Amino acid sequence: MTIVSLILAAGLFVYLVVALLKPEIFE
Repeated sequence: MTIVSLILAAGLFVYLVVALLKPEIFE
C-alpha cells in the first residue's frame, strides 16, 4: 500500500465512525 492509499483508508474509516456516532451531522 502507498501513503495515499493509507490516507484514503484512514479517512474512510474516520468518516464511517463519525457517521455511526453522529449521524445528525449528515442531515
